[in-house]
Amino acid sequence: MAKGYWIGRVDVDDLERYQDYIKANGAAFEAHGARFLIRGGQFESVEGQSRTRNVVIEFPNYQAALDCYNSEVYQAAKSFRDPVSEADIIIIEGYDG
Repeated sequence: MAKGYWIGRVDVDDLERYQDYIKANGAAFEAHGARFLIRGGQFESVEGQSRTRNVVIEFPNYQAALDCYNSEVYQAAKSFRDPVSEADIIIIEGYDG
């Protein structure tokens, strides 16, 4: 079964308040078997538009990735992120070849 992934690109307007989101999201990620592959870090945008923060999170499967995002626990954490950032997030099924 193919893994599921979140690919997130985020611009943070208030890093101090964004920390509340980081603290709150851990329970949802743990409950759904998430593993961070990329969380910030140095990057160079070589094509298209970029944001200042990039995240790739791996889940055991696509359904777990969807379930995490839609969970009450994650949505509560997201309420801390929304006022202090702009984000593009996709949930995608990995290649199982």
